[in-house]
Amino acid sequence: MNFVSTRGGEKVTAAQAILKGLAENGGLFVPEKFPEVSLGELEAMLETSYSDRTAKILMKYLDGLDEEELIKECEKVYADFGEDPAPLVRLDDGIYMLELWHGPTLGYQDIPLAIFPYLLKKSAETCGVKEQILILVATSGDTGKAALESFKDVEGVKVLVFYPAEGVSKMQKLQLTVQDGDNLNVVAVRGSFDDCQSAVKDILVNGAAELKKQGVILSTANSINFGRIAPQIAYYFSAYLDLVSGGQIEMGEEIDFTVPAGNFGNVIAAYYAKRMGLPIRRIHCASNFNNTLADFLSTGVYDIHRELVKTTSPSMDMLIAYDIERLIFEISGRDAALTAERMKSLKDDLKYEITPSELAEIQKTFDGGFASEETSVEAMYDVFIDVGYTMDTNTGCAMKVAQDWFEKNKKDETNMVIVSTANPYKFPQDVLYAVTGNDVKDSFKGVKRLHAATAMKVPKCISALRDMPARFTKTVDPKKLFAEVLEFVK
Repeated sequence: MNFVSTRGGEKVTAAQAILKGLAENGGLFVPEKFPEVSLGELEAMLETSYSDRTAKILMKYLDGLDEEELIKECEKVYADFGEDPAPLVRLDDGIYMLELWHGPTLGYQDIPLAIFPYLLKKSAETCGVKEQILILVATSGDTGKAALESFKDVEGVKVLVFYPAEGVSKMQKLQLTVQDGDNLNVVAVRGSFDDCQSAVKDILVNGAAELKKQGVILSTANSINFGRIAPQIAYYFSAYLDLVSGGQIEMGEEIDFTVPAGNFGNVIAAYYAKRMGLPIRRIHCASNFNNTLADFLSTGVYDIHRELVKTTSPSMDMLIAYDIERLIFEISGRDAALTAERMKSLKDDLKYEITPSELAEIQKTFDGGFASEETSVEAMYDVFIDVGYTMDTNTGCAMKVAQDWFEKNKKDETNMVIVSTANPYKFPQDVLYAVTGNDVKDSFKGVKRLHAATAMKVPKCISALRDMPARFTKTVDPKKLFAEVLEFVK
């Protein structure tokens, strides 16, 4: 399958799309057409493993892979995730939690990034690349750690992660700064996630030529890279199949997903699953107080003339959801020139507006909501008290949006799957406050008290952080990130 840029001017193979990560004009690569998965194919996948399901979806998009080899690779990388890498937990009649945080770093990014090194390696082989590959990553906490762990000590690849110095939880910062691996580097940035992501995109577009002279090929592990999106599509299929095999729905019956929406990658993966034929009725996009997306889905105006607010759900502490460019491209009738014009307007004027007919098309599938700090805490507390389930703060925002939907649509009996993106122990103090009202300053005291309150098992990788020294302590200005790249590849 070929891929095209959302801003036009480029058509590449799947291998090239993964290797490049971003189009030369700054556009995002999207499939030239969406492959279909029939109900018959879904039936055949019912009794298969998560690895088999993932391989099946990846084979729809990525040419040149051997399916048996891909299945074995999936089985290998997901072996440490437990019996099911993406289990579905029933909370109440018709309401389920899709837990995506059973991997080595306790965040949903583990699932796509576990298989990403294999996809990148195969892409490099297909394209005949011999140079060293440098993976640039902007992170609000989860993507960076997952990328570091996945690429640790991988030959021929280096990873450089940028994170907002004051924009991640204390536990997330510990995870990033103690990471081992000789081919890795982590740099804190005096700014927001938007600053980190903008810098990464700029370097991918404008710094690639200079680095190639030094024998280095640039790529990215952020969701702007389609190689990150493709494995995420698979867990939406797997969740649906689990509902069918568990007798909760009939094959072909539509369901809803509520998704915490930061950079929109998780949401676009759900949308792509729907475009492939998965019976998804609606996708509910959940934001925190930084509700640019919720406003856009309501008004059709994407406006970032606002102050970024630091919240307890840092994965959504951003104003620019870069992956929404893929949706804008689709609803415009794949008008690359118009998409490029809108992205330029966002950069220059900090806003753009779609047409009423485009907004109506979006609203056939999408709606958006947001949670304040208070309402997300209330949602987390209510579920903990009612059914004994503990969730992280980002998922708490999604729970609030789901609750709001059912409150407004009391007769809606469509099954709802809420996407849970992180283990609660990545945010121990904030989760502890939500479920008990206790406020502690020390992260590990928070872990201890959260365990006492919930009886949730404390992951070993969290306990071990207490005694691990920080390797990466550098903090720089956003304008100096390319200098950090040049220094790292020397």
